[in-house]
Amino acid sequence: MAPFTVTRNALIPAAPADVFPFVNNFHEWTKWSPWEAVDPKLNRSYSGNESGVGAKYAWSGNNKAGTGTMEIVGSEEPGKIDIRLEFTKPMKAVNPTGFTFVPEGDGTRVTWTMTGENKGLGKIFALFMNMEKMVGGDFEKGLTALSAVATRKNS
Repeated sequence: MAPFTVTRNALIPAAPADVFPFVNNFHEWTKWSPWEAVDPKLNRSYSGNESGVGAKYAWSGNNKAGTGTMEIVGSEEPGKIDIRLEFTKPMKAVNPTGFTFVPEGDGTRVTWTMTGENKGLGKIFALFMNMEKMVGGDFEKGLTALSAVATRKNS
């Protein structure tokens, strides 16, 4: 099994308290998540808490979007959020994902990290696809969009 980590960060010109809520509430993800546009007919459902620990999100979509769930399993406002990300299609995988929000100058350094293991079909898939390149670009798009949403709120 080959473990992998994908991490990206961006300096967002807003206070941690202004950025944190956009990640801590899955309803807000439609405003910035890089995967929202992958399937215009994506089915979404929310359960559990509105935000923070116990908030749950499930999606089901086309081949690109796949199917899976996310649950916030740790939330320390305004510094850190831990998410249990589980894909059920096209491949089964659990990828612990986290966000940190660290004050830096007049803004916030947001770091987005996903870890996992390439095993089973994922191991074969990893021979042809580089998770760092595949997911890293999406993380960069997402952080750029998150910055736009968080700073729009302040203007």
